Amino acid sequence: MSAELDALTVVNQLRDLAADPLNRRAIVEDQGCLPGLILFLDHPNPQVVYSALLAVRYLAECRANREKMKGELGMMLSLQNVMQKSTSPGETKLLASEIYEILQLAGKEEAEQAEAAAASCQKKAQFFLGSSNKKAKTVVLHIDGLDDSSRRSLCEDALLKIRGVISFTFQMAVKRCVVRIRSDLKAEALGTAINSTKVMTAQQVVRTENGAERILAFREDSEEAVEVNEDIPEYLPEEESPSEEQDKAVTRVGSITDGMGWLNTAANFLTRSFYW
Repeated sequence: MSAELDALTVVNQLRDLAADPLNRRAIVEDQGCLPGLILFLDHPNPQVVYSALLAVRYLAECRANREKMKGELGMMLSLQNVMQKSTSPGETKLLASEIYEILQLAGKEEAEQAEAAAASCQKKAQFFLGSSNKKAKTVVLHIDGLDDSSRRSLCEDALLKIRGVISFTFQMAVKRCVVRIRSDLKAEALGTAINSTKVMTAQQVVRTENGAERILAFREDSEEAVEVNEDIPEYLPEEESPSEEQDKAVTRVGSITDGMGWLNTAANFLTRSFYW
């Protein structure tokens, strides 16, 4: 197995573990994982960089992590490098900018607000909500036909082709996908892309003023033009990832026991591969 494939495997597993709110504090407190993610931000493979940014963005969802993340050696500088690098894809720059803004605000909020947020961050299951970046927004999709890993791969391929999609995560148990997109991209474009698979159909999940969920169907005559994204490379194929089972990575809340064992493995890999 090549060193690059090892890096892809490790960073994708860290990304999936970071998607679980219960794992985020442990990852940041681990002596090897956060420094390793920072080094991955300077990796020559853009797929590794993008996946590392997704992991860092997940970790920053927990307010209690932000001060430590901001102070970690090389974090802010590496984010700036990604933002300024001419070869960085547009969505990669936007994601790095979003993380940078969030971490810049760390320490400026009231201490009691940080404590309250730390207590509630473990209960969060949604992706990238409450972002301070006004250039991006979150769309929740309910996808009929999202039944197994092959359908998930089809859905990933469809979403990755859309210019303006920053990131996404799946909630397979409830057939949902939470997508982070640029503010100028219409949700209908996501529906058009998923419906084009011919085996899945997408509806948008919104909340009413009283907090109740409402599912809205995209208009059948709506064929929102989809601008193809050629900048972002494909994700590591599902069969090559050690995180193949959804209940051990993203979808099951409470996977900290399984996650901690893998964190030790990841830390050992990072220790063997890098110097700091």
